[in-house]
Amino acid sequence: MLLNYFVISFRNLLRHKLFSFINIGGLALGLAATWIIGLYVGHELSYDRYHEHSNRIFRIAQHAQWDGGEFNGATTPPPYGAALKADFPEVAEFVRIDAEGGGTFTYNNKEFKVGDVLLVDKTFFQIFSGTFLYGDKATALDQPQSMIITRALAIKIFGNESAALGKTMQAGNEPVVISGVIDDVPSNSHFSFSGLRPLPNNLEGLWTNAYLYTYVLLHRGEDATRVQQKLPGFFDRHMAASMPPGMQYRAEMQPLTAIHLHSNLSFELGANSPARYIYILCAIAALILIIASINYMNLSTARASLRLRETGMRKVMGSTRTQVMALFLSESVLVTIIASSLAVVLMTFIVPLLQSFAPIAADIWQFGTAPTIAALLVFSVFAGLLSGVYPALFMSGFRVVPSLKGLAGDLNSTILFRQSLVVFQFVVTIAMIAASVVIYQQLRFVSRKDLGFNKDQVITFHLDNPATRLQTDALRTQLLQNPLIEEATTAGNPIGNNNIGGRQYTIERQGKMEDRQRVANYFTIDDTFVLTLQIAVTAGRNLSAAIPSDKTDAVLVNQTLADDAAWDDAVGKKIQMGTDSAGRPILLTVVGVLKDFNIYSLQHKVEPLILQLPQDEMDKDNVYVRMSKTDLPAAIAYAESVFRKFNPAGAFEYNFLDDNFGRQYQAERRQANLLLSFTILAVSIACLGLFGLMTFAAERRRKEIGIRKVLGSSVGNIVFILAKDLLILVVVAAIIAIPIAWTAANAWLSDFAYRIEISWLVFAFAGCVAVVIAFATVCFQAINSANENPVKSLRAE
Repeated sequence: MLLNYFVISFRNLLRHKLFSFINIGGLALGLAATWIIGLYVGHELSYDRYHEHSNRIFRIAQHAQWDGGEFNGATTPPPYGAALKADFPEVAEFVRIDAEGGGTFTYNNKEFKVGDVLLVDKTFFQIFSGTFLYGDKATALDQPQSMIITRALAIKIFGNESAALGKTMQAGNEPVVISGVIDDVPSNSHFSFSGLRPLPNNLEGLWTNAYLYTYVLLHRGEDATRVQQKLPGFFDRHMAASMPPGMQYRAEMQPLTAIHLHSNLSFELGANSPARYIYILCAIAALILIIASINYMNLSTARASLRLRETGMRKVMGSTRTQVMALFLSESVLVTIIASSLAVVLMTFIVPLLQSFAPIAADIWQFGTAPTIAALLVFSVFAGLLSGVYPALFMSGFRVVPSLKGLAGDLNSTILFRQSLVVFQFVVTIAMIAASVVIYQQLRFVSRKDLGFNKDQVITFHLDNPATRLQTDALRTQLLQNPLIEEATTAGNPIGNNNIGGRQYTIERQGKMEDRQRVANYFTIDDTFVLTLQIAVTAGRNLSAAIPSDKTDAVLVNQTLADDAAWDDAVGKKIQMGTDSAGRPILLTVVGVLKDFNIYSLQHKVEPLILQLPQDEMDKDNVYVRMSKTDLPAAIAYAESVFRKFNPAGAFEYNFLDDNFGRQYQAERRQANLLLSFTILAVSIACLGLFGLMTFAAERRRKEIGIRKVLGSSVGNIVFILAKDLLILVVVAAIIAIPIAWTAANAWLSDFAYRIEISWLVFAFAGCVAVVIAFATVCFQAINSANENPVKSLRAE
């Protein structure tokens, strides 16, 4: 019986090719989009679940507040892990990670810059999973000179992963021996690396210096909640004595599998994704699938009058309502299976296209695996039932006698329902258009906003070689000998990096130092930094290496720090930062105030900032070079030639400063690109539905159109009659969509400290785009119908 239903359904599809094409095409687009989103969401939800003990691994995060500052970070002090294991029997093992293990490695007189090397305890692989291709997992990190590298790095340096084991490289003056080669880190890991080296045993034991990532593995069956409840006592025993008085402190045990979607702390090991973006994508997937299903419902119910006699005859021949429903549901499932097959073909083209402008992991699409095929089949049947249940109920409910006469009875409620579905489709598409416009406007705003300094035509590069850092003055002098180089400077940090770090300080007020501890961003610069980046000095003067006291006793502060201190005149005021080796407070004098400038993305407000000349030449490791607009390639080539004079074997790897800032908005650009892509799909699917309804309306009113033309109606009048009802629905949808889109856009913009104001023009534009596209879709078919020879339509009737 079921096979017979599918045969009948297939014949019916062939009989009505245009409507079949619209139904299958719309569902194929909807299924492809939904499946892609599902794959992406599944990939995001799978982060860190590949580890064998993923449900027992937790990262320790710290949250602290005190008078004048706060800290919410993913890092902990060096002694934290060992103390946890000693205090809590629930903890089976711990591992600490230092992300600062990268640098330049030399092999066969060639230098390789590898920035993503982690320093770890030798317990790393007792906690985390990794596939060893070569080497012994149990002993690979036992020796201080050991290094484990990934397959990709082994191929890059040694040409083949099998040739790497046992080879010796140089890290500065220190030899490192390749003790293991592992598979590359999966894309669904919240941290990635190319190499692992042992963490030094003689780490500084200060509880106030949080720079390591601490992960713990609980014994099987232990409850993390019970450990979490004990952590306040842990703080009292180990940390309270060295912390500011009155500090509120909370340690958090973060489940490993929750970090990627639910952690947004300072000093994260990698870029995470807010969970709400996953919820938004799920909502978009559901809405696109509903829009595609609505097309099927609308066209099926609209064509009900053409299948009245078929339904009546089936009931006369003994078919029950359940059997008639099964027939129509079979047709729906068949359409969806065909659409699903087409969707798979579409995905092979769409996924690479999306990957070209939205960072989607290359391994999310693995068609051919049993789970993928099974999920696709289940999803197809579900979508078919979702699309077909209402048409099946509707058409199986016709009474026998009226249906044999071709009468469907009162269809007003059905028409109203169909109109409501069209309105819903365009509410969704108009809201998505408006949201896309707002996101792109905000991204354009952050790319063009004045950051308080000039980031254009500036490249930055890192000096890994300690000997080169001792020659930065000579390097700068050499750079400035070329007129294509306008200025050059060095600093201890690359700005545009969200991990600059901070310092505690106290301020002078009324001639004495306050007790209140505050926190400011801090990094070292040379005395040409302000000049190179064209930062305005609003009070006092710049730092000067020619003034001996500036190196030890002077600082620059930004306007936010001066305002926060409520100084009438900041110049000459004292700041205390830490103590010297004898325990005496280190007092620094403010010699200048800088106009506020952003060192982070515009999601963050400008915070207090302290700048100081470097106390150690080793801190001069980041070079900034401002180049002339005349010939950028030549200027970069010259900068590289100067670099090689001072470091012949070094790898010259540079970044444009504006790109450093641009990378901070990668997640937002990915959202914008994905939303735009799926908006285009949603509009296309909705317009397919409109085209189908217009085609059906024109076919149903074919005789009326012929009579109107005979009586003298123009093509324009006929087009207006056919199109007006559908266009009114689109206008109604635009009115409903405005408050929905405004609310969603404001929620997204709330992440930014500096944001655009949403203009009513955004919604006017979105509504106009929808109306124009809908009008073009409807008019295309309406004009064809209006231009048909009336003799043909009247003869056909």
